[in-house]
Amino acid sequence: MPQYAVDECRPRPRSSTRPDPGRAGVLAAALAALLMSATAGADELKPFEASYAWEWRGMTVAVSNLKLEKRSGDTWTYSSKSEPRGLGRLLSERPKTVSVLRVTSAQVEPLSYKGDDGTGSTRRKVDVEYDWEKHRVTGVYEDTPVDLPLTPGVQDEASVQVALMVELLRGHTPERFELLDKNSVREYSYVREGEETLKTPFGDVATVIYRSHRANSPHVNRYWCAPGRGYIPIRVQQKRGDDVQWTMEIQSLRRE
Repeated sequence: MPQYAVDECRPRPRSSTRPDPGRAGVLAAALAALLMSATAGADELKPFEASYAWEWRGMTVAVSNLKLEKRSGDTWTYSSKSEPRGLGRLLSERPKTVSVLRVTSAQVEPLSYKGDDGTGSTRRKVDVEYDWEKHRVTGVYEDTPVDLPLTPGVQDEASVQVALMVELLRGHTPERFELLDKNSVREYSYVREGEETLKTPFGDVATVIYRSHRANSPHVNRYWCAPGRGYIPIRVQQKRGDDVQWTMEIQSLRRE
């Protein structure tokens, strides 16, 4: 949000201490213009398509393509698909996910989440449905039957990425998200850690760093989100203690 200069020139003392209706009207008009300008400059959730290089021990082992599409009204689709590169070709996995969600004025509500690793095995397959009228989430998550109460704010691994962007676009830094994990829900805390400008194939990009962590877990995720590009992550990294497990670096971005 732009910073507005303050006029430090002091008016001459008036002979009367009574309020000046004319001056009050000018002040009200100025405040209204200021608020309209700030609102006009605000960003919003927009469709985008981005590709990322997955790095493991300094080597690119896969490329992931993420796409956010608007379907109709307040319903969106968020999908991802990964293809191996280099040593990654030795593995049989070709992970893909599709999340259908609704973005309301209050929150992001996932409607369905489907995914598999491309091997045909059910061990990594996910197929769950969210019923916000009956307040239940049901389905199968990696061979585990799912049947849980559905409470406001619950997300999955895909929808939480959109929920984070939406919260940041609305000027909020979320303190926590609850994520579906098989037939349970786990809480993850979110903390803003600082800022960093990253070099990308399309130039230097200013980012804000957010850390995500679950209590009693050795893993910590960090997201380098770009305010000037709708808070889309430019880098995502997971660490276990001081050891970097993997890093996603953006390669291309197209945003409507």
